[in-house]
Amino acid sequence: MGSLEGLRELNRQRVIDALRRCGTASRADLARVTGLSRTTVATLVADLQARGLVVDADGRAEAGRGRPPALLRLDAAAGAAVGIDFDHPHVRVAAADLSSSVLAERTAELDVDHAAAASLDAAVELVDAVLADAGLQRRDVVGVGMGLPGPVDRRAGTVVASILPGWSGIRAGAELAQRLGLPVELDNDANLGALGERNYGAARGLDDVVYVRMGSGIGAGLVLDGRVYRGADGMAGELGHVQVRPEGAVCRCGNRGCLESVAGTGAVLTILREAHGPQLTLRGLLDLVAGGDLGARRVVNDAGLAVGRVLADLCNALNPAAIVVGGDLSAAGEPLLGGIREAIDRFAQPGAARAVEVRPGVLGERAEVLGALALVVSDTDRVRSAGLVAIKQEAAIV
Repeated sequence: MGSLEGLRELNRQRVIDALRRCGTASRADLARVTGLSRTTVATLVADLQARGLVVDADGRAEAGRGRPPALLRLDAAAGAAVGIDFDHPHVRVAAADLSSSVLAERTAELDVDHAAAASLDAAVELVDAVLADAGLQRRDVVGVGMGLPGPVDRRAGTVVASILPGWSGIRAGAELAQRLGLPVELDNDANLGALGERNYGAARGLDDVVYVRMGSGIGAGLVLDGRVYRGADGMAGELGHVQVRPEGAVCRCGNRGCLESVAGTGAVLTILREAHGPQLTLRGLLDLVAGGDLGARRVVNDAGLAVGRVLADLCNALNPAAIVVGGDLSAAGEPLLGGIREAIDRFAQPGAARAVEVRPGVLGERAEVLGALALVVSDTDRVRSAGLVAIKQEAAIV
């Protein structure tokens, strides 16, 4: 009996996860996505509806003949998730229901790198403001996803101090959890960008993806076999600190010639400021590229070539189906993407180069905060627990 109930539990989780990823689906859709029989899906759905976690969605699915089948979704009233993206110049907060529909979102400009305590305090204020915008309270929140722009040791709950000096020794997730009185899950921003684009954006439906975040730093989120791969200590994907020029400039991590010091936004702007003046900003750079300025396009293309050279080795090792390029610099478009493609075609093994498609991200600066939401919503245990709390049942675990 224990084994049978364990199988039912696993199958319930599969249905919940399918609805979380699809948003809405018919019973036939769920059978196709999960691989379960229609009879099994019907039984599981009835069980989840009785527990208040799954409800009929508004509208009906398309069908060839007869009455269209009813659509199902996770019950939005079962709870909410909060996502927080700490980027170098700002903090962004969003709230969503458990079917991944964003309910409210806000951003505040802030020097995140050197002001950990102030950043956490600002995040708390934003969370309360966003919840108020969405008509929610903290007690409605089942969990908080939090992203920081640096490698995160998920076991210790800390970030590498050389990358974010103002956060040295701070257990960021625990500190925020204490301030909010809510469970907080901490991750690297590139991993969250990968989750965002994989769940809602350019990599949707792909199980082997590299998300490259190009901005003041360069990082990668690795999705392997449908799961984010973080490595033993959370350091996987730190492309920005791969050495590409042994005699290059000293990087903020302490090494010389890191990719970030060659192809990051700061490095690109430094080169172009010699011709366009010291006041040139990222916005100005993007305007130059869009306007066809040959120098700006060449410098951005060179950055793409440098990043693509490192990604070529990653393609040989991991054989991804797609590389999704996001971050501030990704708005430069084809000059950047073309450089990445050219380097991969030149330096990766032919089979690996043919298999991978270089795509622009579609979520823009929202990729990381949406990934932070996905970090919570994809936690089936939290979703199921929220459903039980919402209907106030003292029943056995779903």
